[in-house]
Amino acid sequence: MTTIQTERTLTELIPAGVWKVDPVHSSIEFGIKHLLITTVKGTFADFDGTIEIRQDGMGHATGAIRAASIDTREPQRDEHLRSADFFNAAGFPEIRFESTYAGGGEDNSFRVVGDLTIRGTTRELELDATFEGTARDPYGNERIGLTLRGQFDPNDYGVDWNQELESGGNLVGDRVDLTANVSAVRAD
Repeated sequence: MTTIQTERTLTELIPAGVWKVDPVHSSIEFGIKHLLITTVKGTFADFDGTIEIRQDGMGHATGAIRAASIDTREPQRDEHLRSADFFNAAGFPEIRFESTYAGGGEDNSFRVVGDLTIRGTTRELELDATFEGTARDPYGNERIGLTLRGQFDPNDYGVDWNQELESGGNLVGDRVDLTANVSAVRAD
């Protein structure tokens, strides 16, 4: 006898409702290879987002990151990353994400697929999501916790500044690892 696993709805994991990302208790982090030997990490300090879980089990998420809020703990590098060589924060002040699908998975994990827009270029991004649970904070707010992980090639978004290394390869890697740790407060 063959067992067929059906796709789980999001309401089997996350309470239905509208949830606003709390940036004070959330983080968006990234890492990219430097000189092919180490990973440089950074964060974005200014972002917001909304997660909607409908009663029918479908979900929708949107988020925006202010590109100028990048922080790699090196001011000169951060200014270069804000420039037209990378994010062009003056011309494209926001990095945006909007989900097109969320569901599936096992245990407390699921997939989120959506459109990531950087520098005016939109490409599909798939994220592995983990539902961390629900809690009530000391002020009576109901919260949910999520961890999202994914990766993308910055060249797909027109970020193609690089330098060839004498030993071969490039100064900056071609894969960005992205992690978002999200605490969201019920908004409905």
